[in-house]
Order: sequence, then structure tokens, then C-alpha cells
Amino acid sequence: MMHNFPVTSPMGSSDESAGLSLLLIDDDAELCEMMSEFLVQHGHSVDCIRNGPDGLKSAAETKYDLVILDVMLPGMNGFTLLSQLRRRTPVPVIMLTARTAPHDRIQGLEAGADDYLPKPFDPDELLARVRAVLRRASQAPADALFDFTFDDVRINARTRQVWLKADLIDLTAVEFDILYLLVCSAGRVLTREEISLAILERRLMSHDRSLDVHISHIRSKLETLAPFIQTVRGVGYVFTGSRRQVL
Repeated sequence: MMHNFPVTSPMGSSDESAGLSLLLIDDDAELCEMMSEFLVQHGHSVDCIRNGPDGLKSAAETKYDLVILDVMLPGMNGFTLLSQLRRRTPVPVIMLTARTAPHDRIQGLEAGADDYLPKPFDPDELLARVRAVLRRASQAPADALFDFTFDDVRINARTRQVWLKADLIDLTAVEFDILYLLVCSAGRVLTREEISLAILERRLMSHDRSLDVHISHIRSKLETLAPFIQTVRGVGYVFTGSRRQVL
């Protein structure tokens, strides 16, 4: 497979996420070589692994800022790898695939991917997505001056943790931000477009169900809250519970 990525000079470039440690798991040798060159030129370090089992081992045992993961891998496909990885580390993950069926995208998001980028892609778009995912993972909301409690659920905005009774709930960065936005906006209907622009930092494309998948994931992880995250058909979502601020 031929890849014609632009070679961008690092001279004078400005990368707001400079110096990242990235792991690229993809069995396409040419893609790995070209993406490594592109990312290194932008000031990042990149490890490339070309099979699933070794990729899982490296992602779980090495501290990376972000993992870029292909779906079609020898030894273990990307969906299985991601499901196992999520049991060990919350490292942000962007999935890549040449498969364009909607259910593939949904499966990746349900497995815990923070974003999903179809091949072929513009490497500059990949960099933009990396920055957006890492912003969500590292920055608490601007108004995070308090925690929220609702029934048995406690949301700590400063540590970006959610507790159900005594159990710490494993939410991805995207899931936390969506939940926090909904709870902060309790009683107000948020459109799907509004949530996407605020959290995913992009407009929803036609037939894009990624936001709905994230909402479904939140509901399944926090069953106590599920009845209060209501779908407003044709519009978006609203949190109808009465949450309490904890200073």
C-alpha cells in the first residue's frame, strides 16, 4: 500500500503538544516508517510495533502519552487489544482502520477508544486529533471548583474521578467530560452538536453515532445515573437529576 504523506519541515513549526512519547501499533511497515518520520519531525518520539501481542505488552508496560492503534493486526486484532489494554491502563488511544463500516467505529469506541480515524488520513489531522485527545485527558474543566454528588455517585472534577459507592469507575477522558458537562448543565437540553463541539472538538458528520456510543457507555458503567441521562429525540441529551455541589 502506497502512502503519500507530506514531509513537513520542523523548522519554525509550533506544536502545542511537543515532546510526546507515542506508540504506533500497525502492521503496515511503510505507514509506520512514514508516520514515524512525520511525528519525529514534529518533536515527538515514536515506537512502532507491528503485531497485536507485542503491541499490548509494550502499551501496558511502558508509559506512553498516547497509543495509535490499527484494527487489523496479526496475532490479535485492535479491538481485542484495546479491550485488554483498558483493564490495565487508561492511556489515551486513537484507533486507525481502513474499514469504514459504522459498526467498526462503534465497536472501537465501545472498547474504550478516545477517537477513531479512518484510513487514508492526513497526518496533520492525526496530529490535531492527538492534541485534542490529550487536552481532554489532561485538563480539568475550567469551572472545576467543586465535586458533585448524586445518590451513590461522586464526581471529582479536580482528579477527574467518578466513584459509585466505594468503587472507582473507569471512565475514558471523553466519557468523563461528557458526563461532567451534562451534570453541570442539569435541567438544560444539550444538542448533540453542542456536546460534540465542546467535548470532541469537531462537528458531527452525517450518520456519526460516536457521541451516542459514549453516552451508552456512561449509562452502562453508571447504572444509578442512567435513568437521569435522558435522550431528547432529534435534539440531544439532558441530565434530569438533582445533583449537589460539594465544595
